[in-house]
Amino acid sequence: MTRQSTVESGQGPSAADRDEVRVPPIRPGAYDPSDYAEAVMRGAEEAGVSPLLVMTVLHNEAYKPHHPLLERLWQWWKPEASFGVANMHRATFERVRRAHDLPGRWEDLRDDPGFAIHAAALHLKDLDRGLPRRHVRRYSRDELLALGYNTGERNMRAFARGVPPGPMARSYLRRFRAYRSRAAEALARADRGDPRDTADE
Repeated sequence: MTRQSTVESGQGPSAADRDEVRVPPIRPGAYDPSDYAEAVMRGAEEAGVSPLLVMTVLHNEAYKPHHPLLERLWQWWKPEASFGVANMHRATFERVRRAHDLPGRWEDLRDDPGFAIHAAALHLKDLDRGLPRRHVRRYSRDELLALGYNTGERNMRAFARGVPPGPMARSYLRRFRAYRSRAAEALARADRGDPRDTADE
């Protein structure tokens, strides 16, 4: 199933530029962030951030189903849940929307993967602006930005100064490091135009 990406940024691409971005499958276990590598490359280029950073964050955020119907059910069970393939909370989206003049709504993230990826890339760019150029050497800049995506800018800046992350942030960082090579492979396949080696859902 495909869905045309319909929401535009005030500074971003048109719907036609984004092409069709498939809605995640409803079958449990069938979702693979690698299927969105082309959308990630576009969104990262538009935002001016590393596509590998965005792709790895997308892998980290794949812990729950992302089909629109399942996200609606998830929100019914957990009203403060995040939306979209990049799991963005409402407050975060509203900051990104105001900063970048996005006309879409938070609820659009669950129905439009291209828009969700675009918003995530813009958020990572905003975090990058807030991260000091100099930081502790135990983390790469991308690792700190991923931690900022997970825990917020204030915590990211604290980690950059050397404050140790808590157990949940450490778990997020371990998964980010573990998914890095898989994300790189997905981007390389998309760059070559190679299809993912699975049956179409």
